[in-house]
Amino acid sequence: MADPQFFTPVRTLTLEEVAALAGGRVARGDGAMRLSRVAPLDQAGPDDLTFLDNPRYVPQLRATTAAAVILAEKHLGAAPEGTAVVVAPSPYRGMALVLQALFPDATRPPGVTGEEGISPAAHIHPDARLEDAVTVEAGAVIGRGAEIGRGTVICANAVIGAGVRIGRDGYVGPTASITHALVGNRVILHAGVRIGQDGFGFAMGPAGHLKVPQIGRVVIQDDVEVGANSTIDRGSNRDTIIGEGTKIDNGVQVGHNVVVGRHCVLVAQTGISGSSTLGDFVALGGQAGVSGHVKIGSGAQVAGASAVKDDIPAGTRVGGIPAKPIREWMREVTTLQKLASGRESDT
Repeated sequence: MADPQFFTPVRTLTLEEVAALAGGRVARGDGAMRLSRVAPLDQAGPDDLTFLDNPRYVPQLRATTAAAVILAEKHLGAAPEGTAVVVAPSPYRGMALVLQALFPDATRPPGVTGEEGISPAAHIHPDARLEDAVTVEAGAVIGRGAEIGRGTVICANAVIGAGVRIGRDGYVGPTASITHALVGNRVILHAGVRIGQDGFGFAMGPAGHLKVPQIGRVVIQDDVEVGANSTIDRGSNRDTIIGEGTKIDNGVQVGHNVVVGRHCVLVAQTGISGSSTLGDFVALGGQAGVSGHVKIGSGAQVAGASAVKDDIPAGTRVGGIPAKPIREWMREVTTLQKLASGRESDT
């Protein structure tokens, strides 16, 4: 496990409790065994709990010295004889639930200064309204008419613009800035996030590029998480919307007027151009690019480093430049590899 100076378990769990949290069963070992330490397969020792989810790590499972492991039924036979085993339908999800029980403080980032309440070194406009149990750390600025709900933490040097609304039990990381936005409950905005700045709108022409006023907002629904240094532009003449439960990685750009559905996943360095719409449960791989005014249907998946220029039907998996159905893309890649191999053999 990483340095315990930062994350210390708050309790121990029996193997039976681990199985219950993971939605599985104890397949081998003493159910009363107590565990509080966790580690990856290749680093786990005789006091540690570990897990296997990806089959490529089965060789590490065979060699592990862990006290106990969470895994799927099909991998039970690969676990060393002396290792206790919890069989669970989804080992990765099960391990996540165990980690939440052991390290509840790691489920939401902490403040950076350790302060509670309102720091005397924060600047809060007298017309701002804060509910009880809000923490505002040193150097934070909260503008006129802003409203912040109970239990939310505003970290050092964050800026909350005039009129912004932030719900309860949220988190705004250090140096983040939020303007022209309505933010729901339990929203996590990591360090350096930029919400609500101008969208990239210009009427281009031979006489120069005329700036188009951006008069919309950003609406972020409940339980959204936005990674460090990601940016979400406010709408030009309508709202930019991020649906509930959506998870956005570090370094993602969301353009003006974009609508992202519920429980979507946007992986690092993804860029979504203005006025595109994503349905629910859409997944965009790292460095994927989406052109403007494109519609991606619910449940669609886009492979990393792909370029989406056309609408994608619901439930479709696509990849490539330009993006196309995944099987078609893979056939093209395979054909090119064969052609390249043939040319090399001719030389």
